[in-house]
Order: sequence, then structure tokens, then C-alpha cells
Amino acid sequence: MSLIAERRLASVLLAGGPQLGTPAEVVRWFGAVQAQDFGPAKWSLGERLPGTGDAEVQRAFDAGEFLRTHVLRPTWHFVTPDDIRWMLRLTGPRVHATNAYYYRQSGLDDAVFAKAHDLLAEALAGGAHRTRKELAGVIGGAGLPTAGFAMAYILMHAELDGLICSGAMRGKQHTYALLDSRVPPAPERDPDSALAELVTRYFTSHGPATAKDLRWWSSLTLTDIARGVALAGDRLRHEVVDGVSYWSGPPAAARPRSPMAHLVQGYDEYVVAFAESKWVLDASGAARAVPAGTLVPNGVLLLDGQVAGHWRRSSTRDTLLVEALLYRALTPPESAALDAAAARQAAFLGLRPSVATSVLDGAG
Repeated sequence: MSLIAERRLASVLLAGGPQLGTPAEVVRWFGAVQAQDFGPAKWSLGERLPGTGDAEVQRAFDAGEFLRTHVLRPTWHFVTPDDIRWMLRLTGPRVHATNAYYYRQSGLDDAVFAKAHDLLAEALAGGAHRTRKELAGVIGGAGLPTAGFAMAYILMHAELDGLICSGAMRGKQHTYALLDSRVPPAPERDPDSALAELVTRYFTSHGPATAKDLRWWSSLTLTDIARGVALAGDRLRHEVVDGVSYWSGPPAAARPRSPMAHLVQGYDEYVVAFAESKWVLDASGAARAVPAGTLVPNGVLLLDGQVAGHWRRSSTRDTLLVEALLYRALTPPESAALDAAAARQAAFLGLRPSVATSVLDGAG
């Protein structure tokens, strides 16, 4: 395992780092946790909270201890109530700019958004939580476009403007609520303070990482990031490895052990939060050597912080089945580590584990 990968495993809380006690604390550590796939995103929090179950994470979400909204990029993230307002003010305008073409293609303009915002505010008044289908009825009933992606972009626009955010789940359905009903209004954070905080939070929770990694994660420009690094001052440390500049927070305590396996979802912060230095989790090139077009499960199997294959899960009434597609056959200790990783996820879901493995055709 490279030193960068080892330290990054600690900063992303997969092998060391601070010991946190609640889902909201994990979300706050990262600043934002990518969460478009809701069930697996809950596992991303649970993997970092030994002994925590899915029901506990769900209760915290329904109670508004952490929220789900569009921020940083045009996708959903978990974010805490304390962070949502200043983070939206900092990154929302850039996401709007990214979405501008799609707004136009969906027939959405400023007048449509203004009317839609008024309708959403009325529909969600008094602390109401409404499903997307219910809100689409309100918006469409007023003659506004909802077909295709129009409704999705109307809701995303309202999220980015800080009007709405996630409500409590209604059975298996997500709901929306007014942000002001979930998060009491708070004084605005100074823009420089917000920029410094986001830059510091990212490099502390994901580092060592590069400015281009952060540009991908946050939608900030490299100029913004350079200013944020300067504003952060001695809260960040800088190093150059093989000619590449990396930034990180204070060293996180690592727990290097081998073999160590993790079954992370495909959008886990360890996997998806990097661009320039994403290769760190595939130092051998095994993942990059998989022929283009090869169908593999979305989940990522990590062995000692390196991609060793992919996985999917299914379940019966009392069993979690993990099917792992490997780049190579595992040694007995590695197989035991995989079994332990499956057992952690099964315990999170209140199930017993079952593991099946196969080796990718053409792999070693």
C-alpha cells in the first residue's frame, strides 16, 4: 500500500482517523457525502460507524440530523443542517451555471422558476413533507412543464436556491420540505470564511489530495481553491510526491493491517471524490486494465485500499448475499478479510452474511 493510499484510508475513516459516534458526525467530517443512491449511501455512513445499523441511520435522516440535497455538483449529497446554507451559497451558483443548458432544453427560465418556487413554498408551508409525485401535480396543475427532466430540474433549482431540501421518508418514498422548516435561519458566513472552510474540510477528510481533485469534487475553480488554501493557512499541510502537489489536514491516526477488505458502494467518497489522483486506489493498474465495455457490478471491493474487484448485494428475508467479481483469486487470509467485510455489512442490515466469489474472465 502506498503511503498516500494508507493516509487517505485514514482520512476517509476506512482505516483509522477520528472515532465518530453518529451519522451526522460522519457527514460533517466530510462536508458532504455523495448520496444519489440512497440505500448504499447509508451504508457509506454505517461502514464508518462500527456497531451502527441501517435503522439508526434512517432515524437520524428522518429526524433531520443530516439532510439530502443537491450541492457541490449536479447530484445529491448528504450534508448537515449546520453546513447546508453556507455550502449552497458557495457552490450553488456554479451548479446553476453547469445546469443552464439543461434548464433551457427543458423549457425552464427565470419566470418559470419564480412561479415554481412560489408554488413549492405554498405546498410545503406549515412543515408539510410532500413526495415528488405530489409536488409534480401542483407544478403541472399550474401549467408549468414537468415532462422529461423538467420536474427534476425545477426541484434541483429550488434546492440549490436554499428553498427546499429532503424531508422524512414516507415508507419507501422520499419527500421534500422547506429548508426553513428543517433548519432554523442562521447568520450568513463570510464568503472567505466559507471558502476556507470547504477547502480545509475537503483536504482534511480526503487528503492527501490535489487541487484538481477538489475542483472535481466541489465545482470550485482552481483560482478559488488557491485562494481557499491561502486562507486556510497552517490548517493544511503541503507536500510534493513524484512532482504532484498534495494537500492534507493534520495527520490522521492510521490502523494499517493486512489483509484488510472493504465493500464500498460505487459512489463512496474514497472512490468518487478524486480526479487527478484517483489512480492511488489502483496503483497496480488492474482496474484500468479491465477491457472497456466489460460489465461489472457497481460496488467496489478494496483490499488494503486497492481496487481488487467489484461486488453486488441481494438479500432474502434473513440473508445478505454478497457476490464478488475478483481481478484474481484471493489468498486464504484475503478471503477471510472479505468474509469479515461482508459480515460488517450484513450486521448493518440485520442479516446474516453469505459470500460468493468468481474471477473476472481474462484476469490473473
